[in-house]
Amino acid sequence: MSLLQVKNLTVSYGSAQALFDVSLQVDAGEVTALMGRNGMGKTTTVRAICRMMSSAGVLTFAGQDLHRLPSHRVARLGVGLVPEGRRCFRDLTVEENLIAASRRGDWTVRTIGQLFPRLSERLTQRSASLSGGEQQMLAIGRALMTNPDLLILDEATEGLAPIIRQEIWAALVRIKSETGTAILIIDKSLKELSAISDTAVILERGATVWSGSMDALSADVSERYLGV
Repeated sequence: MSLLQVKNLTVSYGSAQALFDVSLQVDAGEVTALMGRNGMGKTTTVRAICRMMSSAGVLTFAGQDLHRLPSHRVARLGVGLVPEGRRCFRDLTVEENLIAASRRGDWTVRTIGQLFPRLSERLTQRSASLSGGEQQMLAIGRALMTNPDLLILDEATEGLAPIIRQEIWAALVRIKSETGTAILIIDKSLKELSAISDTAVILERGATVWSGSMDALSADVSERYLGV
């Protein structure tokens, strides 16, 4: 069943058009990889979905038109965002960050600590004192604490040490297999994306140029749209 439906999405920054024709869908319980080279519109697409900027086209979540909702209502509807750049509340503790926007559900401070043991050891520390990798875990935990139906991750492993990247990818595998939460994920690591994703969408210059099952993504298509 389709949870998120995006069709013919267009977005402009003033007079400059950034998205021309983006279409994608995320089904309940599945992981969709949103891919493309830098500057092709991936983050802009996420910002439009979360209603952080105006857009045109079809944009529905759980059957509701997102165009009619402000960003905080989209979050309450069941969309959890892990934004690019982490954006933790630096002066709040780890626990305070986690509960700041929490909602009732299976994800609690305790279950987040089971997913990321590093965080359970640092609940009373200010987030500013955490390493970059720990802050990224906190950003993921904070989004999960809203108990979303759809988790969106924008470059959640970028710039992190390999061991931290492995921990985060392992956590995402657990989230998929144990909770059935749908995931829309942007990342540059095709290897890890291929291991977790059911479907993939590739953007080129603000438009969808390829979509399908991850298994159907050929080396030629990957080289054409994702290669350096």
